[in-house]
Amino acid sequence: MQGVPDGDPSAAEAKADGPGDRDPSTRQLRLFLTLAQELHFGRAAARMFMTQPALSRQIRLLEHRLGVPLLDRTSRSVSLTEAGRELVPEARDVLAAMARLRDSATEHSRQVRGRLVLGFIAGEAAMPYTHAILVELHRRRPRITVELRALSFGNQVEALANGEVHAALLRLPLPSALRTIPLATEPRVACLPATDRLAALATERPVTLLDLADHLVVDMPAQAPRDWWDDWAVNPRPDGSPVRFGPVAVDIEGLLHIVARGQAISFLPAAARRLYPRPGVAYLDVADAPRSTAVLAWMPTGRDRPVLSALLETVRTLMAGAEQDRWTACGW
Repeated sequence: MQGVPDGDPSAAEAKADGPGDRDPSTRQLRLFLTLAQELHFGRAAARMFMTQPALSRQIRLLEHRLGVPLLDRTSRSVSLTEAGRELVPEARDVLAAMARLRDSATEHSRQVRGRLVLGFIAGEAAMPYTHAILVELHRRRPRITVELRALSFGNQVEALANGEVHAALLRLPLPSALRTIPLATEPRVACLPATDRLAALATERPVTLLDLADHLVVDMPAQAPRDWWDDWAVNPRPDGSPVRFGPVAVDIEGLLHIVARGQAISFLPAAARRLYPRPGVAYLDVADAPRSTAVLAWMPTGRDRPVLSALLETVRTLMAGAEQDRWTACGW
């Protein structure tokens, strides 16, 4: 084929051959297999985009390296020798193994690596969806290390905005600037002092927001999103009356301490019953309280970070499957 470079390294390779240098190249094995199929030097050379003389030189060099003739050549025909026929499947196996090696190396080179900082509020790190996400992320991207970072009520949004965390496990509602993936929903419960008169009533029926109307509600620090806490406190109540707020809590432990001391009540996800059993604290079902939704939240400007993209891909894959049904069935 005129004008097509042979890329023929046979002369250099022949000079390099020493007593212990007799391993064939993968290129030579490919040429041999093509020729074994065609049994015609011209057709095989055309398939491999090289000249017939260059192909012939490569096959001779292969035979030299292996130490056995592979082909019987005449002016009219080409056929495989007995050794050539036996080496065809061996050559295929070698090329297949080399392809697997290259694929494996390529996969390793593409592996996302780095540190993912995943924030969480209150008990979100202990939830079943968090465990499932971390297990699946490690399975898919074992070179990513994950740091779980506890966030306070006041800095949960700020930590995302300033890049302190790549993403965070939070509860709705959140500012519209954040992107979210819903993970699970569950009822809210009222968190009251165990000595409160309503704790005894709750054994007979769920309490209502009207039952709780005269109770102070734990407040949040000024840095916490006001819309977020008003939603959690159900402020205003369905009849339009405003909630009266009491002492401020910066985190879940402070909130539970305020409740146990009888200073105020609060609303929490139903999972708090399992996560935060405390002396002096009672959890009551609230018949008309809105449900709570857990989400993975992130800033859209951070999507070009490979570790964040790997996390989002993992979460979306899990949420597209049956995992959410399992989490819901567990009552979390």
